[in-house]
Amino acid sequence: MKIEFISDVVCPWCAIGLHALERALARIGDGVAVDLHFRAFELNPDMAREGEDLREHLVRKYGLAPQQLERSQAALRERGAAVGFEFGDRRRIWNTFDAHRLIHWAGLFGRQREMKHALLRAYHTRGENIASRAVLIALAQEVSLDPRHTGEVIDSGAHADDVRHSERRWQRLGIQAVPSLLVDGRHLIQGGHPP
Repeated sequence: MKIEFISDVVCPWCAIGLHALERALARIGDGVAVDLHFRAFELNPDMAREGEDLREHLVRKYGLAPQQLERSQAALRERGAAVGFEFGDRRRIWNTFDAHRLIHWAGLFGRQREMKHALLRAYHTRGENIASRAVLIALAQEVSLDPRHTGEVIDSGAHADDVRHSERRWQRLGIQAVPSLLVDGRHLIQGGHPP
């Protein structure tokens, strides 16, 4: 079975959805061979490199009142804990284009899943700037990718066309929210579901 997990690194529901999916796959065990691929979908493709204050961004984008925002963040922490993912204090939201390029590149070395997890932990658990070259290089090294080569990938703009092509594909299929899963190229599942 081929599963394409369409998501953005800064999407908290994507972190929850991935962990729920992995729990479900663990319950299936070796009974079904699964080929899991991570695909790019930027929620904020026009986000500046320096990012934005997260609370201001959420209030502006979703029209949340401060009390609603607090309840929403508490619910995220609770749902995350239920699937084994810890949400820390995130104060800013960052541009994720370079992170998506690294996820794509890591896939060429069989390290895509590890890179995705490293980025999710860096942003959602530790609140790190995942648009930062230094952070991206450190995360790539954490998953056994060469730091010098990682820097070259970041600096060169490599895999930008691959990421943009992927994003356009999902938009043509009508995906407007993440996480979404495409199973065997035929079955589209949108939203984070309990394991």
